[in-house]
Amino acid sequence: MLSVTTAFELKNPATLSDLGALSAAAMPSFFQLPPDVEQLRDEAREFAETVVKPRRLANDLAPHDEFDWEIVRKGHELGLLRLTIPKELGGRGVGTLGVAVVLEELAAVCASTALIFGASLLGQTSVLTSGDPHLQARFLPQFLGDEPVLACNAITEEVAGCDLLIPDNSPVAQEVMTARRDGDEYVLNGIKRFITNGKVAEWATVFANLEGHPGADGLTAFIVPLDTPGVTRGPVADKMGYRACLGTTLLFEDVRVPVENIAFGEGGGWGFLTMQSNQARSTVAAISVGVARGAFEIAHRYAGERVQGGLPLYQHQFTARKLAEMTAKIDAARLLYLQAAYQADNMLPAPTYGPAVAKLFADRIAIEVAEESMSILGARGYCRDYDVEKFVRESFGARIYEGTPEVLALAVTNALYGHRA
Repeated sequence: MLSVTTAFELKNPATLSDLGALSAAAMPSFFQLPPDVEQLRDEAREFAETVVKPRRLANDLAPHDEFDWEIVRKGHELGLLRLTIPKELGGRGVGTLGVAVVLEELAAVCASTALIFGASLLGQTSVLTSGDPHLQARFLPQFLGDEPVLACNAITEEVAGCDLLIPDNSPVAQEVMTARRDGDEYVLNGIKRFITNGKVAEWATVFANLEGHPGADGLTAFIVPLDTPGVTRGPVADKMGYRACLGTTLLFEDVRVPVENIAFGEGGGWGFLTMQSNQARSTVAAISVGVARGAFEIAHRYAGERVQGGLPLYQHQFTARKLAEMTAKIDAARLLYLQAAYQADNMLPAPTYGPAVAKLFADRIAIEVAEESMSILGARGYCRDYDVEKFVRESFGARIYEGTPEVLALAVTNALYGHRA
């Protein structure tokens, strides 16, 4: 593993008095992010506070299938839907590190909003990394126009589930979406479940298994416009958290996709999926850190204002212990995801170990910190008006997408024993 000092320039050491004044929202106190990433972080923080926060509660309470295009439109104006598109193509040219920092800022206010933008960027990854100029010319300019356009990544299925995230399980994966070659087209049949942005996206990166290959051994990535005949956008999941982003069922019935819509060639799905996961896990870890941070900031303010026994809560030993452990966990998780994101940007192929460890740890501390924040607020923490209960609900979400703890454990131990990079 790379030392974190290789990723960031060492700043002038802070004094002990400086440390006491540091904001819980600050990035690592001894390391300087690249100037362009710092600027992007500040832009994202302002957007989260001024645009997302005032709409957070209303979006969480809205019917489960409503979608707030206004937030997406404002984010598009900031360039959040073209972050990873190269500057020469009209994008912002941001790497995994920049995306992760942005997603932490958004998730510290609303993880649902972070996931809307993160899922769209994830959907774009296939086109961006394919190196195919025809795919890029057809599908990337949509994100550069005046109106916002979303993409999505269609992996999850009813039965296959995590078997599409564990390469060793590919021969025995069941009921995977199929792709049959028919002349210059492929015919796709199957169902994808819980696809973030599926209800509102323009197109999807769809993973399907080539006919004649067992399980998912012929997994292939197709770029599919979602207005293609045979595609049906099904029900939106009624989730306990992440309610502002829509997880949707997508049905594919004899959907014809031209040969040129394949990214990475026939059977190239597994190689791409592995690379994509190793990049995305550090950004999902950042979302979990944002959730923990958002919950902690509420508890931090409350413990400074609430008086019990004649003293503010934070001066009571038991509460002080909670606050100290919470902030330590957040700082540690942030350093792990920053290092993992740096590795994803600077190592070929992107490593398995660092991003998997970052996500495994961050997902757990999000739940722990959100729970402790609720306990500090007591009855108020259980009420919607104080926002902590939303962070508690959303703290469980990231444990599911881009690898459950069990999937991540396999990735980590395989790396430890030398089975994978």
